[in-house]
Amino acid sequence: MAFTKQNLISLIQAAVKNQASDIHIRTDEVPCLRIRGDLVPIQTKPFSYEDVKFIAELVLNKSDLIKILPSIKEYDGGFAIPKLCRIRFNFFRYDNKIGLIFRIINEKIPKLSDLGLPKVVSKICEQRRGLILVTGATGSGKSTTLAGMIDQINETRCDHIITVEDPVEYLHNQKKSRITHREVGRDTEDFSAALRGALRQDPDVILIGEMRDPETIQIALKAAETGHVVFSTVHTTDSVTTIGRLISMFPPEEQLEVRKRITENLHATISQRLLKGNTANGVVIAMEIMITSPGVRECILGKEDLSRIYQVIASGRGKGGNGSQTFDQHIGHLFENKVISKATALENVSSQANFIQSLTFE
Repeated sequence: MAFTKQNLISLIQAAVKNQASDIHIRTDEVPCLRIRGDLVPIQTKPFSYEDVKFIAELVLNKSDLIKILPSIKEYDGGFAIPKLCRIRFNFFRYDNKIGLIFRIINEKIPKLSDLGLPKVVSKICEQRRGLILVTGATGSGKSTTLAGMIDQINETRCDHIITVEDPVEYLHNQKKSRITHREVGRDTEDFSAALRGALRQDPDVILIGEMRDPETIQIALKAAETGHVVFSTVHTTDSVTTIGRLISMFPPEEQLEVRKRITENLHATISQRLLKGNTANGVVIAMEIMITSPGVRECILGKEDLSRIYQVIASGRGKGGNGSQTFDQHIGHLFENKVISKATALENVSSQANFIQSLTFE
């Protein structure tokens, strides 16, 4: 029996019901759901080339693209199933076959409190100017964290929020703020054009889907310098690699000036990982949070080694601190509160010996 649109909807419904983050669809294979970090095969027959091609034609949903499907090597897009979820997808070719990866985006905008994030994240949302970066590997929940942060601003401030994404993921309803969602390819040519335009659209808050190139970084810094707050993501693991990545995108003769601009405008980096937890959905977010302080600025400028930032971050936790925390400090907190197991804690800290010394394990 031929694959149908209802078959696809049923597959996505099963993924949502099982709290999957992604669906893997590949030629001559059974589809898999990513649940709690693991790929779990669905109990069904393998999808044929024609099945996958039919799904691709369904989600592309543009006659001009469907006509040239044989020549498309890869394609990013998105679609929505009303009252269920939104999907961000990537179509790709491999070994003379075709596949699709669906990322499931809940229609409900998450609250920061529901995500179980440190309270300082909510405090960071109150910032009125500067650059705020959420970093982490693909699938670490960066978009979800950003959605929660934008929702808090939407609920508490009468601002104009402009988002530039490829594609748009979470759709925010207007609450106190006015929100302008712009999608690359649909509403604007590229990130750079959208950001140049955003500066003329009276924004208070700008969300950039990803820091991809020097021009995007330059415009983001300019927006921060002119009194806006800019949120974005970087595919880096922590604060030090994030700062290093931003600087390294520029030629050597420009890097000193870039260091100064980052020092003056970077308010915070929020780096995150997903850990296996003892919670209902089995996933917990661990965070390294760096609030830019005088010590951090010295490191960015090169007056101190960049790696000393880790020590500066560690000193920011606790009473009298600025809210900064290392991954190890947060993992320790999660373990002490029985959110993660001892095994998970030991697997994810940077130094098991130091971690064991700092905690009393049962």
